[in-house]
Amino acid sequence: MGKNTSTGADTAPTTNVDLGLVRRMWQTLEPLHALNYYSPQMFEEAKALGYAVEERWPSYFAMRAAALGPVSAEVVAATFYSFSPAMVERYVPRAWEIADPGAVVAARLRSVDATLRSALDRRVDAPEIAEAAASARQVAESADTAGRPLAAAHQALPWADEPHVVLWQAITILREHRGDGHLASLLAHDLDGAEALVSHSAAGAAPAEVFASRGWTTDEWDAARDRLAARGWVNADGTATEAGIAGRGSVERLTDELAARPWATIGPERMARLAEIVLPAVMAAIGTGLLPMQTTLGIGMTYAHQN
Repeated sequence: MGKNTSTGADTAPTTNVDLGLVRRMWQTLEPLHALNYYSPQMFEEAKALGYAVEERWPSYFAMRAAALGPVSAEVVAATFYSFSPAMVERYVPRAWEIADPGAVVAARLRSVDATLRSALDRRVDAPEIAEAAASARQVAESADTAGRPLAAAHQALPWADEPHVVLWQAITILREHRGDGHLASLLAHDLDGAEALVSHSAAGAAPAEVFASRGWTTDEWDAARDRLAARGWVNADGTATEAGIAGRGSVERLTDELAARPWATIGPERMARLAEIVLPAVMAAIGTGLLPMQTTLGIGMTYAHQN
């Protein structure tokens, strides 16, 4: 494998799938996955299980981690990566004392069904949704989940009967597959959880206050910034240097490469078709007004894909 001289990270084997298209598929599909974390239907299900709903985190950690089973805080911190371990410990393993992970998984799918029915209205039964679900499921089932615990856990769950829920399940497998690969890329670039956020914010993904949701203290954030400054990734004012921009570009490029292989299953024409037919549903999800204007994902960053 070729060595990237700007970061020291090895580049991954590539497929014949255009990496820009791989990135655009993630950007297009992500709102449909994310909507459930903010929907009133999800909070209703979480409250019925006994979770506090005054803030989103008790239900977030339970709903996202439940597919892994009753795992420890250490496992959740390792697989979620960018969250402060101290923050994770506030919610896990208490999450499994409140409700069994199997019950949480079932509640999550009920909330997905209700959330998408509300957001999509009559469009939920459109033939395009069934077509999109079939294509996305084919890609998700083809994904190799070796070394990707969150993707593997979600891929192992039974498929729903309703096409709109199947679509959500497939999108979730693929975004967790990409996320697991992203962690591998961060590790290859020698970025710990706090450094991953500081470098992302420094490069303009979102203001630092947006990343405060991940629970790192001011001292921990500043220490991570100091470590990145010593590497030449950030300036004294906290903005990214040219090396920092190039480094984050390398992180995201490797993430794209690691996410590409499943998409080769359907190829570029069906990928474009999937993006086209799912777009009205994505716009409906955005149109609910439930999704935040800025997130830690930095979707749309110009530095994030460099050839």
